[in-house]
Amino acid sequence: MNDTTASGHGAPRERVLPLLRTRQVREFTDEPLAQDVLDAIVDAARWSGSSQNEQPWRFIVIRDGDTLRRLAEAGQPQTRPLNSATAAVAVVLPDEKGRAISRAYDEGRAAERMLVAASMLDVAAGISWVRPDVADAVHQILAVPQGRLVRTIVALGHPTETALQPKSAPGQARLPREQVVLEERWQSR
Repeated sequence: MNDTTASGHGAPRERVLPLLRTRQVREFTDEPLAQDVLDAIVDAARWSGSSQNEQPWRFIVIRDGDTLRRLAEAGQPQTRPLNSATAAVAVVLPDEKGRAISRAYDEGRAAERMLVAASMLDVAAGISWVRPDVADAVHQILAVPQGRLVRTIVALGHPTETALQPKSAPGQARLPREQVVLEERWQSR
């Protein structure tokens, strides 16, 4: 079989280019996101898969500039993208010690979906991580109830020209495939 799919929609690598081109962005212009764009990004997260389809997350959509700056200040440097974001989505999860790994997996899937959706909509996103030592401040700002936690806030907006510049030389952004992808079993190199 050639490098086109059975449905005739082109080469597989070409079809996954939106995934390969998704980038972490940490600097945004002051142009606000359109409501339908923000809604589409949140829906992409809402439709993410989760362990046993429990859908444990709740999403707090933040558009207020003052709230975004307070969140940025609370958790620097990990929350730096919130300084210039025009919107953000906080992923709120149940705080269950025995489920920390599966909840983190679900959270990561939803966050990555938001990054991909933003890229597909020609806007940008960056993940801000809430450290345990600043979690109480973030929870207070967002009025997160007891028994829930926020570890990830996805900053959203239109990327600046600087943010769009490549950080690595062409072909250097990832380790070579032969260093990362193994066949059948672990092989010493």
